[in-house]
Amino acid sequence: MSEQDPEVTAPTEAAPAAEPAEAEELLGPKAEQSPGLGQLLEKHGISLLISTYQAGKLVLARNDGGNVNAHYRDVPRPMGIALGKSGLAIGVQGEILFYANVPENISRLDPPDKHDACFVQRYGHLTGAIDIHEMAFDSEQRIWFINTRFSALCTIDGSTSFAPVWRPKFITGFAAEDRCHLNGLGMRDGKPRYVTALGESDAPNGWRQNKADGGVLIDLATGETLFRGLSMPHSPRWYADHLWVCESGKGTLSRVDPATGELKAIFKFPGFTRGVDFYGPLAFVGISQIRETGTFSGIPIAEEERNCGVWIVNILDGTHVGTFRFTQGVHEIFAVQVLPNLRFPELLDKNDKVALESYFLPPEIINETKPAA
Repeated sequence: MSEQDPEVTAPTEAAPAAEPAEAEELLGPKAEQSPGLGQLLEKHGISLLISTYQAGKLVLARNDGGNVNAHYRDVPRPMGIALGKSGLAIGVQGEILFYANVPENISRLDPPDKHDACFVQRYGHLTGAIDIHEMAFDSEQRIWFINTRFSALCTIDGSTSFAPVWRPKFITGFAAEDRCHLNGLGMRDGKPRYVTALGESDAPNGWRQNKADGGVLIDLATGETLFRGLSMPHSPRWYADHLWVCESGKGTLSRVDPATGELKAIFKFPGFTRGVDFYGPLAFVGISQIRETGTFSGIPIAEEERNCGVWIVNILDGTHVGTFRFTQGVHEIFAVQVLPNLRFPELLDKNDKVALESYFLPPEIINETKPAA
């Protein structure tokens, strides 16, 4: 099933924090956008893929005649998104789903002559309940992912659920205890390089005791902690020769000041910042309303107005460029992924007729296979 929301409205004032009503959830998601957002995506030749585990959906945001078309796919608890050379990997409940782009399918999609990519699910790797957070492909197209429940950076090795490669120095062993809430993964030079955690704890759920300002940013190359005292940090990124990170508890996106070595916020967002991608001078930042629960209590952003969606800012001057805001049904964003050179992609449900009739075969078999009548 897919849904589209053609509404285009001007940006509104920040919405006050509120718990989503069950009736609202049943009505499905709705979104609004700032004027010119569709043209901005078209200008740069990009679209966005957004994950929301709270609503159980992947959202494709793409230009359609000057307006942003929101295209929804139901997926069980989607979180991390990794873009590879020819496909996608998405961390969902208990597994990683791998998608391939099948250009041959474009002509079979409706409406005709509209799409420029067609992602089809190829297989899933069962990880078990590890609470996958951020993910990325390295330069050799090997998948890396944060295994939050076991406090480890992992990859896939054969038929094992996961292969731990690194854990923080303060984690003394492997256990499904979410000791430090390891969450963010940043790549540099095609390799995993930076991670974030919400606390330096070796006790089960110990990060919760000092979540407001106990977060850390760690350099994998040295194993050393670059920054302490962060407010629920997420999404470390190396981009444009700078290190960036969200202090989610403060609703900020910051970069390291090369002169002082300190973090400098470039923008304060009206929500809990998590999920960042860059394209040219633009940062696409996911923000969430967050829930009124113990997990988010006691952090600065919990006392402020909060929205949910993707805010776009210019990293050169810190100006707000555009907004894609959910007004119903979606209250938390996890990942925001720019899809470069794809203006109107499709991501098919695995039971879609086109997906079911997509066959991945050796060349010699393909050459002998006649098209269906």
